[in-house]
Amino acid sequence: MIVLGFDTSAAHVAAALFRDGEIVAETREVMLRGQAERLMVLLEEILDSQRITWRDLDAIGVGVGPGNFTGIRVAVSAARGLAFGLGVPAIGINRFEVIESGLTRSGIPSVHAPQDKVYVKDAKGEQRLLLAQDANALGEKLSFEPEGFNPAPTIARLAAKQIHETHARPAPLYIKSADAAPARDAPPQIIP
Repeated sequence: MIVLGFDTSAAHVAAALFRDGEIVAETREVMLRGQAERLMVLLEEILDSQRITWRDLDAIGVGVGPGNFTGIRVAVSAARGLAFGLGVPAIGINRFEVIESGLTRSGIPSVHAPQDKVYVKDAKGEQRLLLAQDANALGEKLSFEPEGFNPAPTIARLAAKQIHETHARPAPLYIKSADAAPARDAPPQIIP
Protein backbone atom coordinates (compact mmCIF):
# COMPACT_ATOMS: atom_id res chain seq x y z
CA MET A 1 0.00 0.00 0.00
CA ILE A 2 1.33 3.45 -0.94
CA VAL A 3 -0.11 6.64 0.58
CA LEU A 4 1.06 10.18 -0.13
CA GLY A 5 0.40 12.56 2.77
CA PHE A 6 0.81 16.33 2.68
CA ASP A 7 -0.03 19.50 4.58
CA THR A 8 0.09 23.27 4.02
CA SER A 9 -2.02 24.38 7.00
CA ALA A 10 0.85 26.28 8.67
CA ALA A 11 3.93 28.20 7.50
CA HIS A 12 5.26 25.16 5.67
CA VAL A 13 4.73 22.78 2.81
CA ALA A 14 5.18 19.22 4.03
CA ALA A 15 4.91 15.80 2.41
CA ALA A 16 5.58 12.16 3.25
CA LEU A 17 5.35 8.84 1.47
CA PHE A 18 4.06 5.78 3.34
CA ARG A 19 4.82 2.43 1.70
CA ASP A 20 4.06 -1.03 3.03
CA GLY A 21 3.88 -0.03 6.69
CA GLU A 22 6.66 2.55 6.91
CA ILE A 23 7.52 6.11 5.95
CA VAL A 24 10.04 5.89 3.11
CA ALA A 25 10.42 9.61 2.39
CA GLU A 26 9.47 12.87 4.03
CA THR A 27 10.19 16.55 3.61
CA ARG A 28 9.13 19.87 5.10
CA GLU A 29 9.98 23.34 3.86
CA VAL A 30 9.28 26.41 5.95
CA MET A 31 7.46 29.06 3.91
CA LEU A 32 5.27 31.97 4.87
CA ARG A 33 3.91 32.28 1.31
CA GLY A 34 4.07 30.32 -1.93
CA GLN A 35 2.71 26.94 -0.81
CA ALA A 36 0.38 26.80 -3.83
CA GLU A 37 3.28 27.19 -6.23
CA ARG A 38 5.56 24.77 -4.40
CA LEU A 39 3.20 21.95 -3.39
CA MET A 40 2.89 20.00 -6.65
CA VAL A 41 6.61 20.35 -7.40
CA LEU A 42 7.45 19.04 -3.93
CA LEU A 43 5.05 16.11 -4.36
CA GLU A 44 6.65 15.21 -7.70
CA GLU A 45 10.10 15.35 -6.07
CA ILE A 46 9.13 13.04 -3.22
CA LEU A 47 7.54 10.52 -5.61
CA ASP A 48 10.56 10.65 -7.94
CA SER A 49 12.93 10.11 -5.01
CA GLN A 50 11.33 6.69 -4.47
CA ARG A 51 10.72 5.91 -8.16
CA ILE A 52 6.96 5.95 -7.56
CA THR A 53 4.47 7.32 -10.07
CA TRP A 54 1.13 8.98 -9.40
CA ARG A 55 -0.61 5.83 -10.66
CA ASP A 56 1.13 3.74 -7.96
CA LEU A 57 -0.71 5.59 -5.19
CA ASP A 58 -3.47 3.82 -3.27
CA ALA A 59 -4.64 6.91 -1.37
CA ILE A 60 -3.94 10.55 -0.59
CA GLY A 61 -3.83 11.85 3.00
CA VAL A 62 -4.24 15.58 3.47
CA GLY A 63 -4.04 17.95 6.43
CA VAL A 64 -7.36 19.79 6.70
CA GLY A 65 -6.50 22.20 9.54
CA PRO A 66 -7.10 24.04 11.69
CA GLY A 67 -4.57 26.60 10.59
CA ASN A 68 -3.95 29.06 7.81
CA PHE A 69 -7.16 29.60 5.82
CA THR A 70 -5.50 29.83 2.40
CA GLY A 71 -2.99 27.08 3.14
CA ILE A 72 -5.75 24.67 4.09
CA ARG A 73 -7.60 25.41 0.86
CA VAL A 74 -4.44 24.82 -1.18
CA ALA A 75 -3.86 21.33 0.24
CA VAL A 76 -7.50 20.23 0.27
CA SER A 77 -8.05 21.40 -3.32
CA ALA A 78 -4.92 19.61 -4.48
CA ALA A 79 -5.91 16.39 -2.68
CA ARG A 80 -9.43 16.40 -4.07
CA GLY A 81 -8.19 17.05 -7.61
CA LEU A 82 -5.52 14.36 -7.41
CA ALA A 83 -7.92 11.83 -5.90
CA PHE A 84 -10.49 12.46 -8.60
CA GLY A 85 -7.94 12.26 -11.41
CA LEU A 86 -6.23 9.14 -10.06
CA GLY A 87 -9.39 7.36 -8.88
CA VAL A 88 -8.08 6.91 -5.32
CA PRO A 89 -9.53 8.04 -2.00
CA ALA A 90 -8.50 11.34 -0.44
CA ILE A 91 -8.60 11.18 3.35
CA GLY A 92 -8.68 14.34 5.42
CA ILE A 93 -6.74 14.30 8.69
CA ASN A 94 -7.01 17.23 11.08
CA ARG A 95 -4.17 18.51 13.25
CA PHE A 96 -6.00 17.48 16.42
CA GLU A 97 -5.90 13.87 15.16
CA VAL A 98 -2.16 14.23 14.51
CA ILE A 99 -1.62 15.42 18.10
CA GLU A 100 -3.94 12.77 19.55
CA SER A 101 -2.18 10.00 17.65
CA GLY A 102 0.37 9.82 20.44
CA LEU A 103 2.75 12.38 19.00
CA THR A 104 2.88 14.49 22.14
CA ARG A 105 2.19 14.25 25.81
CA SER A 106 -1.30 14.08 27.22
CA GLY A 107 -3.41 17.19 27.47
CA ILE A 108 -5.81 19.22 25.38
CA PRO A 109 -4.87 18.99 21.68
CA SER A 110 -3.99 22.56 20.72
CA VAL A 111 -2.80 24.47 17.66
CA HIS A 112 -1.29 27.94 17.77
CA ALA A 113 -3.36 30.62 16.00
CA PRO A 114 -2.57 34.25 15.17
CA GLN A 115 -3.19 37.15 17.57
CA ASP A 116 -2.31 35.26 20.77
CA LYS A 117 -5.09 32.72 20.22
CA VAL A 118 -5.22 28.93 20.29
CA TYR A 119 -7.40 26.33 18.54
CA VAL A 120 -8.35 23.64 21.05
CA LYS A 121 -10.28 20.41 21.10
CA ASP A 122 -11.58 20.03 24.64
CA ALA A 123 -12.45 16.86 26.56
CA LYS A 124 -15.99 16.92 25.14
CA GLY A 125 -14.61 16.99 21.59
CA GLU A 126 -15.66 20.60 21.02
CA GLN A 127 -13.30 22.46 18.70
CA ARG A 128 -12.97 26.17 19.26
CA LEU A 129 -10.75 29.22 19.06
CA LEU A 130 -9.79 30.82 22.38
CA LEU A 131 -7.52 33.55 23.58
CA ALA A 132 -4.33 31.91 24.86
CA GLN A 133 -5.07 33.03 28.41
CA ASP A 134 -8.55 31.46 28.26
CA ALA A 135 -7.13 28.23 26.83
CA ASN A 136 -4.55 28.09 29.62
CA ALA A 137 -7.37 28.54 32.15
CA LEU A 138 -9.17 25.36 30.99
CA GLY A 139 -7.52 23.51 33.85
CA GLU A 140 -5.61 20.99 31.75
CA LYS A 141 -2.25 21.22 30.03
CA LEU A 142 -2.30 22.25 26.36
CA SER A 143 -0.60 19.79 24.01
CA PHE A 144 1.00 21.28 20.85
CA GLU A 145 3.03 19.86 17.97
CA PRO A 146 6.76 20.32 18.69
CA GLU A 147 8.57 23.24 17.02
CA GLY A 148 9.67 22.28 13.49
CA PHE A 149 7.45 19.18 13.48
CA ASN A 150 6.52 17.64 10.12
CA PRO A 151 2.86 16.51 10.29
CA ALA A 152 2.93 14.78 6.89
CA PRO A 153 4.26 11.37 8.06
CA THR A 154 1.53 11.16 10.71
CA ILE A 155 -1.08 12.25 8.14
CA ALA A 156 0.10 9.52 5.75
CA ARG A 157 0.07 6.85 8.51
CA LEU A 158 -3.40 7.82 9.75
CA ALA A 159 -4.75 7.90 6.19
CA ALA A 160 -3.32 4.41 5.56
CA LYS A 161 -5.16 3.12 8.65
CA GLN A 162 -8.43 4.58 7.34
CA ILE A 163 -8.07 3.59 3.69
CA HIS A 164 -10.80 0.92 3.79
CA GLU A 165 -13.35 3.13 5.54
CA THR A 166 -15.97 5.12 3.66
CA HIS A 167 -14.95 8.77 3.39
CA ALA A 168 -16.56 11.98 2.29
CA ARG A 169 -14.31 14.21 0.24
CA PRO A 170 -11.86 15.99 2.53
CA ALA A 171 -13.08 19.41 3.60
CA PRO A 172 -11.26 22.24 5.34
CA LEU A 173 -11.66 22.33 9.11
CA TYR A 174 -12.47 25.97 9.74
CA ILE A 175 -13.11 26.75 13.37
CA LYS A 176 -13.50 30.45 12.68
CA SER A 177 -14.51 32.49 9.65
CA ALA A 178 -11.94 33.83 7.22
CA ASP A 179 -10.46 37.23 8.06
CA ALA A 180 -10.94 38.49 4.52
CA ALA A 181 -12.50 41.92 4.14
CA PRO A 182 -15.62 42.16 1.98
CA ALA A 183 -15.15 43.24 -1.62
CA ARG A 184 -15.06 47.00 -2.11
CA ASP A 185 -16.24 46.92 -5.71
CA ALA A 186 -19.91 47.00 -6.50
CA PRO A 187 -21.18 43.76 -8.03
CA PRO A 188 -21.56 43.81 -11.81
CA GLN A 189 -24.90 44.79 -13.27
CA ILE A 190 -26.70 42.12 -15.22
CA ILE A 191 -28.16 43.51 -18.41
CA PRO A 192 -31.23 41.70 -19.72
